[in-house]
Amino acid sequence: MLTDSHCHLASHKFPAEEIPSLLDRAREAGVNRLITLATNLADIPRNLELAESFPQVFACVGIHPCDVHETPDEYLPELREFARHPRVAAIGETGLDYYHPPPSGWDEESYHQRQRDFLQQHFELAAELDLNVVIHTRDRSGNASFDDALTLYEPFASSLQAVFHCFPGPFSQAKRVLDLGGLVSFTGIATFKNATEVLDAAIRTPVGRIMVETDSPYLAPVPHRGKRCEPAHSLCTAKCISEARSEALEQFAAHTENTVQSFFRVEN
Repeated sequence: MLTDSHCHLASHKFPAEEIPSLLDRAREAGVNRLITLATNLADIPRNLELAESFPQVFACVGIHPCDVHETPDEYLPELREFARHPRVAAIGETGLDYYHPPPSGWDEESYHQRQRDFLQQHFELAAELDLNVVIHTRDRSGNASFDDALTLYEPFASSLQAVFHCFPGPFSQAKRVLDLGGLVSFTGIATFKNATEVLDAAIRTPVGRIMVETDSPYLAPVPHRGKRCEPAHSLCTAKCISEARSEALEQFAAHTENTVQSFFRVEN
């Protein structure tokens, strides 16, 4: 059994009528649980609807850093109410994105500061509700968003866990997350020939601190690279990483499932 620990089932790239067959393909690949993540207030209801409709689906609610400029200042009470839903497994997707340029009407510093403010508020909400947090970081160059996210995480590290999803960097960066008690999660990037540092990080991340995901509909793993990604492709990433770790796939799946259950507070 595997869990796709990060996908976006509410994406327009997954038509509503296709969801049952999408879940069937995942189950046939041994992917028996999916965590679907909202990125803004508007798509939270759809993610919750999916989690209510399919017992193998759980949802996370949050504001993606690329959506903070379109989110009203007074968003937090609404997000809090959504986060109390019984099918919500964590707060997210939240984080910092310094890769994309600021939107029209914003300068870079004010845009990044709003992202930092939102991430701080997401951590506070997670601590209030006893939930963990799913973090996105991305930089055009350097590690500024990663560094800033770690700085914001540190005061909360004793009360909650954060997973740095779609982990794109070397083990030296992963270790900084692990040292705070956090987790790292790997996508199909780990299967790419030019991503040797990412695969090395997956090899060196200890049992209990690693999960796999698709981030679908993005980042399809080899041999599906360049196509639309879907939750069934978690198996490709799990096979690649387990082989690189010299673990049987069943062993790798078992300990990643234990990690999923602990982080998202879900059971078989």
